[in-house]
Amino acid sequence: MKLLSLFAGAGGLDLGFKNAGFNIILANEFDKTIWDTYKLNHPETTLITKDIRSLNIDDIPNVDGIIGGPPCQSWSIAGARKGIEDKRGQLFFDYIKIISQKNPLFFVAENVAGMLNEKHQDVIKKIMDDLSNAGAYGYNLSFKLINTADFGVPQERKRVFFIGYRKDLNKQFSFDSINKYRQKVLLKDAIYDLRDKLDEPSISNHEYMKGGFSTIYMSRNRVRSWDEVSFTIQAGGRHAPIHPDAPKMIKVEKDKMVFAPNSKNLYRRLTVRECARIQTFPDNFEFIYKNIADGYKMVGNAVPVKLAEIIATEIRKDLAQIKTVKSNKTLQFIPPISQQLVG
Repeated sequence: MKLLSLFAGAGGLDLGFKNAGFNIILANEFDKTIWDTYKLNHPETTLITKDIRSLNIDDIPNVDGIIGGPPCQSWSIAGARKGIEDKRGQLFFDYIKIISQKNPLFFVAENVAGMLNEKHQDVIKKIMDDLSNAGAYGYNLSFKLINTADFGVPQERKRVFFIGYRKDLNKQFSFDSINKYRQKVLLKDAIYDLRDKLDEPSISNHEYMKGGFSTIYMSRNRVRSWDEVSFTIQAGGRHAPIHPDAPKMIKVEKDKMVFAPNSKNLYRRLTVRECARIQTFPDNFEFIYKNIADGYKMVGNAVPVKLAEIIATEIRKDLAQIKTVKSNKTLQFIPPISQQLVG
């Protein structure tokens, strides 16, 4: 099945869908610091580097599905939370516009938990209404807040997923279908083998940001032990968690922590590769950057590959079942959308 990826980033969501058997034929990413990374790791996909608002819809082929994660900074609890008042928050409606114009069989959109904040409830209702009524058919919409730590991703990471199936398919995605994939993966399972290999040239991106730690960073503990999952991998290197070899930070007063006095040499940020492992990228996925901050940004903004693959696998199963049920009928697609549901 042919897919379009919007706000593709480095392609964590894309890789998960590819692993599940989908074909990402076209992707769009406007951030030039990401282009080399995407092209290197997704050579079979055509990358369009325009701003989504300047895309010519006639240049986008008909596809079976559209996936993407519209920019989340506007909705993030860690950010200004301006939501729709921020131009980046408005990009969600550009995503919906393309769904309406292309009428794919399904779509997947991912965003941060802050999107569900009560402050944004009117906008979220509009987004959900627009998604449900998009295009010529409309969509049966499902959405859920998911903690990736429940699904084999070794970090606390809460994200909202919106999944829509075109109404003429008479099917709705059930998030209960992914419960069978529940498992807990710990830091020791994910990155322990990298702990003594900082100087190993065969491991790409195994470098970490150096420099001081802000008062905000030092306001709470930033260390998780080997027998825990990581804190959320964020898009900024200065906010990367501390390596699990370090002892937990010590509270000295409200909103003020310090490093254990006799172990200060152990307090280093996780490397880009360690963060990528925690985001379930394979080691052969190489991040290209001149500034290490861009490496952390690409990794932190990505959808964890493993969770993307789980969701994609269940979508593919649903569409295969629809094909079987309707094998003696003709689905009324808008030409020339593919005549096969699974291919």
